[in-house]
Amino acid sequence: MKSSSRPLSPHVQIYKMPLSAKLSIFHRITGLVLSAGAVVLVNWLFALAYRSDTAVLMQAFFASTAGKVTLIGFTFVFFYHFLNGIRHLFWDIGKGLELETVNKSGIAVLILAVVVTALVWVLGA
Repeated sequence: MKSSSRPLSPHVQIYKMPLSAKLSIFHRITGLVLSAGAVVLVNWLFALAYRSDTAVLMQAFFASTAGKVTLIGFTFVFFYHFLNGIRHLFWDIGKGLELETVNKSGIAVLILAVVVTALVWVLGA
């Protein structure tokens, strides 16, 4: 069989994914996390409505350090997904599609998500 002189596609371990690809994957993951969080929220509300022992357990968990870290993480995931969704809306109307703008807006979304999360937890506490 004759060997082709064409270059092979780079392997995942060699190819460096662009920032926009990483943020796209992260956007999808945050969507899944938000869906799981919605299920937890509904379960918590049902537990509160029926005054079950589950509500007491969930309240104890969310009052613990691990629970607070979980809530802070969920808050960050919410704001990242929300802000990145706004970024996607701009793309849908054809704005900000230049490579430099895509990278800068991606970094801005990450920074804003961290800042807004911090503001919510510092000012809301």
